[in-house]
Amino acid sequence: MDNLQTTYLGIPIKNPIVVGSSGLSSTIGGIKKLAKAGAAAIVLKSVFEEEIKAEAEQTVGSQLGIDENNLEFYDYYDYQVKNEVLENYVSLIREAKEAVGIPIIASINCSSYSEWISFAHKIEEAGADAIELNIFKLPFGIKDEASEIEKVYFDIVRKVKERLSIPLGIKLAPYFTNLGSVINRLSHTGVDGLVLFNRFTSVDYDIENDQIVTGKVYSNQDDYVNSLRWISVSSSESGCDLVASTGVHDYRSLVKMMMAGAASVQVVSAIYKEGPEVIGAMLKELDAWMDRRGFASIDDFKGRLSQGQSANPEVFERVQFMRYFSGHVQ
Repeated sequence: MDNLQTTYLGIPIKNPIVVGSSGLSSTIGGIKKLAKAGAAAIVLKSVFEEEIKAEAEQTVGSQLGIDENNLEFYDYYDYQVKNEVLENYVSLIREAKEAVGIPIIASINCSSYSEWISFAHKIEEAGADAIELNIFKLPFGIKDEASEIEKVYFDIVRKVKERLSIPLGIKLAPYFTNLGSVINRLSHTGVDGLVLFNRFTSVDYDIENDQIVTGKVYSNQDDYVNSLRWISVSSSESGCDLVASTGVHDYRSLVKMMMAGAASVQVVSAIYKEGPEVIGAMLKELDAWMDRRGFASIDDFKGRLSQGQSANPEVFERVQFMRYFSGHVQ
């Protein structure tokens, strides 16, 4: 194969495919399969701040009984439940590092920095190669200002960076008032990478049974376009690695992300749908494409079609369908 080496959160990796945080990476068996299939790095299944809090509250509530007003008792059980969850995660990191020879990235899904500062330190001690913070604060508060929501992200990054020496990545959602500004400013805070973008569980309705159900779980091959646009727009001015996430299902979307300026890509849904073997297939097709185009390394075409390299940069800023619909007159 050609030289497929690139970086993820500034970490050198053998090829651009990183397995994103999911159930695929929640067990040692799954991690081994992904590494064997050719993954360059693996992001472990996230530890969710909300889930730990809920489990702690449920467990403490069932244990309290007649001691429900005993705050020392409450604090003890609250600590024990949270500590058990976190210790299990630390053990997974240690076992994964022993089992495979590729970078292992821990993932924390959080909306505050409270206890995650000390936990980030435990992750580092366990041998994780980096930490990916999956931050999202859903703007439900109609009185909240955009600047207040953005401040949460910058506060979390600042607090965690103070205690961390391994690389730190931030996985973002695209829901900001001025997304380009947020991406650019976060990229210059000292973080080592930004992953664009989060994919959320969607809400749908069962109209026959009047029930709320989970919407589409997996991404599809057309979902990459939003990440493509913003990586194209942001890569030239970014102060860190940009990583594409959502909708990377084949070598074509992988190549497009790299040509937009991404350092690497995260793949999840394609693996769920086709199995770990899709990683090797994508790499083989990437290699064949590079040979066909005469590229000897990723750097030969990385950022080639980004806005910063474009002779017509305005095309990235168009949001209307004027050109398309102008040719479809009834």
